[in-house]
Amino acid sequence: MDQPFKLILADCRLAMKQIPPASVDMILTDPPYNLSQYSTGNMKFDWRSDINNDLAAWDKGFDPKDIRDEVLRVLKPTGNLFAFCSYNLLGRWHEVFDPVFDTFQFFVWHKTNPVPKFRKAGFLNSCELIVCAWNRGHTWNFGKQSAMHNFFECPICMKPERIKNPKHPTQKPVKLLKHLINIATNPNDLVLDPFMGVGSTGVAALESRRRFFGIETEKDFVEAAQARLQNIRQD
Repeated sequence: MDQPFKLILADCRLAMKQIPPASVDMILTDPPYNLSQYSTGNMKFDWRSDINNDLAAWDKGFDPKDIRDEVLRVLKPTGNLFAFCSYNLLGRWHEVFDPVFDTFQFFVWHKTNPVPKFRKAGFLNSCELIVCAWNRGHTWNFGKQSAMHNFFECPICMKPERIKNPKHPTQKPVKLLKHLINIATNPNDLVLDPFMGVGSTGVAALESRRRFFGIETEKDFVEAAQARLQNIRQD
């Protein structure tokens, strides 16, 4: 892939088969969390906008095993896998990917502005997990010890970064994605996101002077990603 980015409207389980073997330097993605069964509906208030707790119908039925074979096929021996996940799927990710990689770890994103707990009946949902896997000899830009914790703090997407239309319920902040990309890849490396959404991984990749391959099943999201990425200059 010579161009800075390529986007495909398709199911990643089929589209990844078009990618040449051992051609991807990093997979950084945000697949479904399988949390829709726990949805309790949006929280409504008279004095502010609704809080989105009505998890989408697409957030179910995902098994990390669905993508394992293609992940292993397209990822370079020096490549890294990073995937956002929730507490309920961490064990499954470990079960599927720990046997096929030399190292399996997790990374924590601490959201500094999580949704408030208005009912005061539990912890704020201020952390998300990212599973990380690689083999010996993988690309790794180790910085200062203090910068290499498996923990990163930043806010969730706010204006003007957050896309209003189409609205993606789980849009991730570019600052976090850049942090991971800069550690796990080098300039001109290829970053793949099989669950691209509105293209935030692509924005982070291009702004970090990497190339990007994105796959997404929703046409509106692909169009939003295209609009975002085509305006990024790589001088």
